[in-house]
Amino acid sequence: MVEAAIAEHGLIGDLHTAALVSTDGSVDWFCCPRFDSPSVFGALLDDEKGGHFRIRPALRTYDVKQMYHPDTAVLITRFITEAGVGEVVDFMPPAGPEVTGRHRIVRMMRCVRGRMSFDVDIAPRFGYGRARHALHIGEHGAVFATDDLTLTLHSVREPGDPQLAHVAVDDGDLGVRIDLAAGDLRGFVLEAGADGPPRDLRVGDLQQLFDETVGFWRMWLGRSTYRGRWREMLGRSAITLKLMTYRPTGALVAAPTAALPEQIGGERNWDYRYTWVRDASFSVYALLKMGFTGEAAQFAGWLRDRVAEAGGVGSPLKIMYRVDGTSDLVEEELPHWSGHRGSRPVRIGNGAADQLQLDIYGEALDSISFTDRHGISFGHRGWTQIGEVLDWLARNWDQPEEGIWETRGGRKDFTYGRLMSWVAFDRGIRMATERGRPGDIAGWTSARDAIYDQIMTRGFSTTRQAFVQHYDDDVLDSSLLRMATVGFVVPTDPMWHSTLAAMEDELVTDSLVYRYDPAASPDGLRGSEGTFSLCTFMYVDALARAGRLEDSRLAFEKMLTYANHVGLFSEEIALTGEQIGNFPQAFTHLALIDAAITLDKALGD
Repeated sequence: MVEAAIAEHGLIGDLHTAALVSTDGSVDWFCCPRFDSPSVFGALLDDEKGGHFRIRPALRTYDVKQMYHPDTAVLITRFITEAGVGEVVDFMPPAGPEVTGRHRIVRMMRCVRGRMSFDVDIAPRFGYGRARHALHIGEHGAVFATDDLTLTLHSVREPGDPQLAHVAVDDGDLGVRIDLAAGDLRGFVLEAGADGPPRDLRVGDLQQLFDETVGFWRMWLGRSTYRGRWREMLGRSAITLKLMTYRPTGALVAAPTAALPEQIGGERNWDYRYTWVRDASFSVYALLKMGFTGEAAQFAGWLRDRVAEAGGVGSPLKIMYRVDGTSDLVEEELPHWSGHRGSRPVRIGNGAADQLQLDIYGEALDSISFTDRHGISFGHRGWTQIGEVLDWLARNWDQPEEGIWETRGGRKDFTYGRLMSWVAFDRGIRMATERGRPGDIAGWTSARDAIYDQIMTRGFSTTRQAFVQHYDDDVLDSSLLRMATVGFVVPTDPMWHSTLAAMEDELVTDSLVYRYDPAASPDGLRGSEGTFSLCTFMYVDALARAGRLEDSRLAFEKMLTYANHVGLFSEEIALTGEQIGNFPQAFTHLALIDAAITLDKALGD
């Protein structure tokens, strides 16, 4: 079989980890006990060797529809056959704020009309398919066990039930057929860290888990204060971001997946199950603007902890961390997996973790400053550590780096890195002067002004009449769409308008935006990539700020049509309109929220 397309999935999760469920009723990706743990189900990257938990009609001719239960992270996959209509309802009951090994995937099977037989195939492949497991079957369920992880399968039955299931075992995999008539509801709970052997659950137990999970998500989303346009889309993006947040620390993973290709069949296949300083910084803005102050405060705290670690040892921030704040992200390849639709290599870990990317300091300081203005403050020790980071940056900003896109083609003087270094000093100076805090304000001001002069003299190409990617060439880069957003230029500046025009001529195609042109600026990798969804939403934001509201709104509405059937976005859009790259991607959904809020405000009532 061929792996289901990236976009043919919905996301469920328990705020510690997450799973992707295909429109064919298959759990194709699940890592346990955390987002960055080894996979248990990985069919998304190798349908034969990756492992899956599939529930679908025994009758193979069917239509399928997939949706979320309104305002929740409960996923419903509906199967329509000539004999009947059935549903598989998938969710993970939210885990608490403490680190735990207990995680549950609940899979409810319901026959809505007529009759339906469901085929259930459970084929785990622990440790990225590298660990063998033992299967133990009992009267009430089954246990899949390795030395490192045990999954317990509980069945859902009622006392006096006739024999509903027909069981088959094949080399550690479990197959079950369940026959249901209209009104019947049965299912399974797959549990990691169970406190006992498999047990029969009643239908009422399953219904209670469903009601509690629905209640959790609706109560959480009800805290949103956003009342503008596109509210349903922003709500779905907010839930998606919450699903990608590790509750014990507040860390937001860039995506719950690894090695999904930026070009089908290509080598740009990276592991995104980590927390980037950049993404966490953006999340503070988006969530505060929507009214989720608790999440914003926790993200800000996670950021301040990383800044404190950097300041304490006088070394720069890492660009990314594990969800627990550690930074051991050694990159390796999984040669035994074929990759999504043949896209190799399959990588886990991330070798870009040790790159120098100067822009992260600006993003971190920008978000810390934003939270400071909104009542999420820090004490003397926190300010001292921020000052140490700024002092380090004052000594180190004027050097080549790898840049925001984590290219592997060598260090350059990237304009965006300089821009965000300017932001770091600007926000640090503001926090010091507005709050009466001590610091080397004169030194920070000198560095800020030097960066400004350098960007204006070396970062602007008179030939292109545009701000360019780096000082040694005239290549354009859509990361610079943020120049007006962060206040470096005013949106009415002729230099900014000509930059937008140049980008539109070279990087924009029918409102979709490329990051840069790899052919013009080699990045050390073979192949090409699609348009970058983050950059498209940044383009919407930039157009709105420049007063081009009709263009901005049209671009935004067009971009929304590229969401998948349940409102999720990956990292990129291929020329065919197909979603590619890791999925769903936090950066895309964060940028969607920012662009929508900016555009809604500009449009007015």
